[in-house]
Amino acid sequence: MNTFIALLRGINVGGHKKVPMADLRELLTKSGFKNVKTYIQSGNVIFQSLQEDKEKLEVSIKKSILDHFGFEVSVMVRFRDDLESAFNNCPFPKKKKVNSYFAILSVIPNEDLVKEACKKTYENEEYVILNDCLYFYCANGYGNAKFNLNFFERKLNVSATSRNYKTMVKLLSLSDI
Repeated sequence: MNTFIALLRGINVGGHKKVPMADLRELLTKSGFKNVKTYIQSGNVIFQSLQEDKEKLEVSIKKSILDHFGFEVSVMVRFRDDLESAFNNCPFPKKKKVNSYFAILSVIPNEDLVKEACKKTYENEEYVILNDCLYFYCANGYGNAKFNLNFFERKLNVSATSRNYKTMVKLLSLSDI
């Protein structure tokens, strides 16, 4: 049995795309996933499956949500070990890491696109793109950042969803089955 973490983007934000976590757990369990757990309302799902193809799992979860809730949601599925590697590979020192955000990208972006996107900089903000993760640190706090995930999605031609340090720690802890 493989352990996965699914990250849903844009649910339960500002009253839009409401997905109660109890309903989501039940839906995914009925869809054949095992040991389904959720963490907070922002779309973090830990589950197990015999399936090894992450893209097939993403399609299955997207379809289940569309059929049940009536709207599309961006879903990124990672093996637990993949998310742990992304977390451990954070290039920032510990003091910055604990205040960082981890944007999981749908695919590893084209190297030329990464170089071009990384030309954009803001004072007191740092980001590094390694493989399929964009690491972001803002000295003035995320709410005051000029950083924009949508900018990187457009420039890198990817989808992305971000989680803060504490959420990443909790997801890894909950998925340590």
